[in-house]
Amino acid sequence: MRGVLGAAVAVCAVTVALPGVASAEPSGAGAAGAAGVERISVAADGTQADGDSADASISHDGRRVIFSSSATNLTSDTASGGSKVFLRDQRTGQNQRMGDLSPIGPPVISGDGEYIGYAHEWITNVRIRQYQTSTGRTASLNCSAYTCDQASLNTDGRYTAHVLRYPRQPTFGQRIEVQDWNNGGANQNVATFAHTKPSKPSISGDGRYVAYQDGQTEDVFVWDRTGATTSGPIEGPDKAASLVQLSDDGGKVVYLSGSDTYVHDIRTGTNQLVPNVKGLAIDPTGRYLLYAPRDTSAPSLVLRDLRTGTDEVVSAQPASAGTDAVSAGGRDVVFQSAADDIVPGDTNGKSDVFARHLY
Repeated sequence: MRGVLGAAVAVCAVTVALPGVASAEPSGAGAAGAAGVERISVAADGTQADGDSADASISHDGRRVIFSSSATNLTSDTASGGSKVFLRDQRTGQNQRMGDLSPIGPPVISGDGEYIGYAHEWITNVRIRQYQTSTGRTASLNCSAYTCDQASLNTDGRYTAHVLRYPRQPTFGQRIEVQDWNNGGANQNVATFAHTKPSKPSISGDGRYVAYQDGQTEDVFVWDRTGATTSGPIEGPDKAASLVQLSDDGGKVVYLSGSDTYVHDIRTGTNQLVPNVKGLAIDPTGRYLLYAPRDTSAPSLVLRDLRTGTDEVVSAQPASAGTDAVSAGGRDVVFQSAADDIVPGDTNGKSDVFARHLY
């Protein structure tokens, strides 16, 4: 992709206490990363956003956070009119607006933080625009007359898993593809469905595996580039399931079934049950699960160490998060909330993006 862009200009009780009270917005290198919580959707000088912010994802090392916002004051060159996509560099405290297009759905970021992508309206269709964060150069998926959306990027941005549809012919259904930017943008077919219900592809860091769902039969599958083989339904027969995310190491698949969350181990074929919670994301290593307890009296966001079974509260206030919300090793979690008591000085009355640094 670099060449293309260069040329293209069992639930246990939550017993762990919240980290210490966080300071107001930090600024400059080294300020981010201390244990606690900080607001991400602010200008470089700490000015509060004048619009709502949401849909955050974080790079593996926790340095870069991508999110969408309707705010007009996060950068000096912010365009008005609809939501835009912003990149926050936690090391420098600087924001970068990633184009003038309005996203349809959450933006995505590669594990190394070098590439971002998001779906947007293009004439009568939808396209996925991708940006190189260090240069601002762009490229778009070659969708021709079709619609492309539901993107997922691998670690170095070489592979993009996406869904292709033909909106003027609903009977076309959809096709899940993987585009290889280092091979002239060639697409490889993963699966084809005769319906348009969401398939939510999620790609592994090396681009070998793609997890996806059949929204009509409510099954979850895993495609392996080696031999182009497909396994599943991973939840077993006679059980409805929906996909959450594939871990970056390609070893774990998080899916929902009923009121429970399951973590499927691809190597052993076994499932780890986390009952009565809604899984939201898994860290790149596959060890840490971010979930929302279904018990309304519990904290809104909790991070589970799947190896030890211990939990860390991410947010006790009402909050939500999406996939790619956890950095490697469970160090950082990004989320959105309209609560005004998460950090001091939150008086904008808007939904903001936050990062909790757990250690």
